[in-house]
Amino acid sequence: MSDLILYVGNKNYSSWSFRPWIALEAAGVPFTDKVIPFDFAAGNPQFRDLSPTGKVPVLHHGAVRVWESLAIIEYVAELFPERGLWPRDAAARAEARAISMEMLSGFRAIRNACPMNIRRKPGKIDLPDGVRDDVARIETIWKDAIARSGGPFLFGAFSAADAMYAPVVSRFEAYCLTQDETVLAYMARVKAHPAWQKWQAAAEAEPWIVPEDEV
Repeated sequence: MSDLILYVGNKNYSSWSFRPWIALEAAGVPFTDKVIPFDFAAGNPQFRDLSPTGKVPVLHHGAVRVWESLAIIEYVAELFPERGLWPRDAAARAEARAISMEMLSGFRAIRNACPMNIRRKPGKIDLPDGVRDDVARIETIWKDAIARSGGPFLFGAFSAADAMYAPVVSRFEAYCLTQDETVLAYMARVKAHPAWQKWQAAAEAEPWIVPEDEV
């Protein structure tokens, strides 16, 4: 058993848990994941015991506690530099970190209007202001990165940047947010990745169902 323990929320709904999980899984980093399900009525008191923020994801490594998705990825990348969580080229690595930070700090409109729900049957909804702007910016990020790298993923091989945008792939599909052929082809490649398939299978097997207006 690995001495890295990643605590995550419901795999069907927890987009922030999905990001470090798929980054570590795709890179072949040895870790153990433990699901702590959300309790939307009162919160889950276990979160406070596990993380200083009272939120997941959080990584435990012996006495070390690392919270926040991107910080977890950075910590593990330092532990396992040979696993290639970030691109090797310095310029590409800087861009990958920049767009990952953009995902971390922005795109609130799409996150609020289109919560991740792996089991959601694809269908359109009425989109509030800002969502289309978020979609357009994300499409540009993906297409520009793939054009420079040649694909199949944003920086050639699957990296932390793809992991940071993985929940957006789910959102784009679930809410029918794009018709761009390049974007759809990239989404299909991400969804075909064994790490994605493993998370999806676990999400679909979960017993918890949360009403969409509570996610």
